Amino acid sequence: MLPALQSVDSLVVRCPNWVGDIVMATPVFHCLRQNFPHATITALVRPYAKGILEDSPWFNFVVDCEDKNLKGIKAIRRAFATINPQIGLLLPNTTHSFITFKLAGVPKIFGYRRNIRKYFLRGPNPIKEGGRYKPMPMQDYYLELCKFLELELPDYPKPTLHISDLTQKKANTRLNNYGIQPDDLVVGLNPGASFGSSKCWPPEHFSALAELLYKNHRCKILLLAGPGEESIATKIVESCSIDIINTAQDQIDLAELKPLVKRCNLLVTNDTGPRHYAVALNVPHIVLMGPTNPIYTEKNLQNSVVLQKSLACVPCHKKICPLGHHACMRELTPDDVFAACSSKIPKAIQ
Repeated sequence: MLPALQSVDSLVVRCPNWVGDIVMATPVFHCLRQNFPHATITALVRPYAKGILEDSPWFNFVVDCEDKNLKGIKAIRRAFATINPQIGLLLPNTTHSFITFKLAGVPKIFGYRRNIRKYFLRGPNPIKEGGRYKPMPMQDYYLELCKFLELELPDYPKPTLHISDLTQKKANTRLNNYGIQPDDLVVGLNPGASFGSSKCWPPEHFSALAELLYKNHRCKILLLAGPGEESIATKIVESCSIDIINTAQDQIDLAELKPLVKRCNLLVTNDTGPRHYAVALNVPHIVLMGPTNPIYTEKNLQNSVVLQKSLACVPCHKKICPLGHHACMRELTPDDVFAACSSKIPKAIQ
């Protein structure tokens, strides 16, 4: 590691904001704990995402990142005052995340040298190609920061998630209440995406897929719908001729979502957070990808089938389809997805 880091006994890492990005950053968290086994390591993370990191062995403290106003930044500063971090590692690219660390009293800050913050911190320069930042897998992008710090990297970096006995017990009770038995074939459906509607496969397609899966494989369908996704779940359930286990009413948090995804023999998901849960938990899954560049998630695809239409407008990275037709998702037919599911199910039940 860098000579300046050898005496560090307290450090803080600013986690990404998006659920999937946090999961893809877990090899960094593992790397930090591996290189600083006796240090106090603190995660600064959005409150809604704390459940992702629950039960993990990487952090001594998890601090809420509510830095949208001065009051929130003062709260972070007070939390840091008791921890006294000597260095801070920024995973987000924003100038705002740098300012938060600076105002919270972090003396040495590392992160990508982007935007105006590049003049005030240490870190690698992002790779550019043709004047634009070159897309690369986010896992590798984050690990480049560890390389800059000259840390020893994990031999086989891969996202990981941890589930406590208490969280697993809670999930087991819920699964039992849903009528899911240990020997049932369970296919999970994840129809939402906090990014925006452009990433969402149409609800009627999910309904048609559920009917095909039940008719051909006699599986139980577990609809994983988080807060704010109740209307999507309702549309799927109401337009489907079979019984679907709808979790929307139970307000499943990101901690309990881990064992629910793990219980699935197969997950069919939009390109959003639970997709990365499946990667981390070694669950076979089908990814329905529309407006995003697959390069960003092109890692650890052993259990993945990624379906994406080759269209002139892809990738647009817009939250709402700017052309109004949403062809990138609508043209992925239920039959296409069912065929991909059927190719995975024999392996999923082994």
